[in-house]
Parts: sequence; structure tokens; C-alpha cells
Amino acid sequence: MTRIPRRSLRLTVLLSALLFTGSGVTAAQAEAPSQGGYVALGDSYSSGLGAGEYRDGGSCRRSARSYAQLWAAAHPATRFDFTACSGATTRDVLNGQLAPLNAGTDLVSITAGATDAGFTDVMTVCFLNSDDACQNRVAQARTYIEHTLPAALDTTYGAIRKKSPNARVVVLGYPHLFAPRRPCARGLSEPKRATLNAAVDVINRVMSQRAVKHGFTFGDVTQRFADHGVCSTTPWIHSITFPVSESYHPTPDGQEHGYLPELTRLATRVRAPHDV
Repeated sequence: MTRIPRRSLRLTVLLSALLFTGSGVTAAQAEAPSQGGYVALGDSYSSGLGAGEYRDGGSCRRSARSYAQLWAAAHPATRFDFTACSGATTRDVLNGQLAPLNAGTDLVSITAGATDAGFTDVMTVCFLNSDDACQNRVAQARTYIEHTLPAALDTTYGAIRKKSPNARVVVLGYPHLFAPRRPCARGLSEPKRATLNAAVDVINRVMSQRAVKHGFTFGDVTQRFADHGVCSTTPWIHSITFPVSESYHPTPDGQEHGYLPELTRLATRVRAPHDV
């Protein structure tokens, strides 16, 4: 039997908690529907994992410094329901996060899809293995994103529209994790970093296409994070950090200066609409 170095075993255990960790659905999410207001759905990028000041008391890691909570704080007259949860897949959103939606809901935001595509395992493989192994695992994820994820997004987006027919729905994408072509001693080679950034472009493209199909608006945050990925001088994305679950997630600056301006811009422009 091949003996696995102790360091690799430790990293494997730590990395198993990376990206989009958590159960995705909690009993606390089954709350009574609100009347009107803003509802924030999605995975760890929506819940604010990595930004600290978690107030949900559970594994969902809903942060007071998440873009959703910051938007709500800036609009105190608007009712706010925060059901986004670290670790959530599109199915988890569908089955455990939609209770607050109703015909009076005015605004909905969502970021979800990376957990479905297995980004936790992708990051683990890329961190612990060769460039070729990383590229092969990313290729598998891209196949899933292009051929399986669209239907999952359609089902979830369709349910959101059905439960909140008059809402403005903003789908926010994912940022590139790494600043390109920068000297970097943070565990991943330049080919790996480029491969992972390219995978983000693929999932954003698919999310954007499905959002438009349902009359939603897509917010691309890659340009806002362009000079602030891992390896940059002012990163808005955590590298490997402790707690390890926060690794490769937006920092408080990423939530406030990357995501929040995009939500604010689109929330004031979007109008409620119908499937195309």
C-alpha cells in the first residue's frame, strides 16, 4: 500500500472543509413567508463565509458583513430574509431556502452552482496534486457545468419565479480566485491558477445564460475582483487560512467592495419579469 505523507494527509483533511462547506439546509430555514422585502438565497458566497461575524449560530455561516446583510442594513425600511447557507447546492436552495418568497417579494439575490459542480474536490485535487491532475479534475467539473448544471439551475430559477412572480431577481456570479500572472508562493502553480480561473468563466457563462432565460439579471463580479484575487497585493479572496473553511472565499472587503456594489447597481435597475 502506498504510504501517504503526513503533510498530505493533514492537507487533505483540511481541504475537505474548503469551499461551500456545511449541510446546505437547516431547520431554521423553514420560517414563515415574509410580505414583500428582500430575500437572499444561495451558497457560501451568498452567506458570507470568509467575512466573519457569523450570526446564525449554525453551519450556514451567515455573516453580518455579507453583501446581502450590508444591502439590508443600507435599506432598513425593507424586510430582510436571509436563508443563504454555506454548502448549499441548487437542490438545497430549492428544498430549504424558498419559504420567505411570495407574490409581494420585491428583490431576490442568489449565488449557487459551484457546490453542485464539486468545487471542493476540485480545489483539493489541485492543491495536492500535479498540474495534469488538476486540469483533468477541472475538465470533469466543466463537463458537469456545461451538461448537467443548466437543468438544475432551470429548476431552481423556475421555482423562484413561481413563488415570487413580481420580484426583481439578481443572480450574482463568482470571482476569479487568483490574480493572473503574478508571482505567488501560495500553493498553486500558474497553470493551475489559470485553469481554475477559466473554470469560473464557464460556470458564470452558464449561470448568466440560464438567468436570462428566466427573466433574471446576471451580475458579473470578475472585473470588480480583477486586481484583488489571491496573489495580488490587496486580495479580497482568502488563500489557505484558518479556519480552513474560509479558504478561497471573499474577505469582508470582497463582500463590501466586490459584491455589494454589483447588487446595488442591479437592484435599482432590474424590473420584475416573465420567462422568455
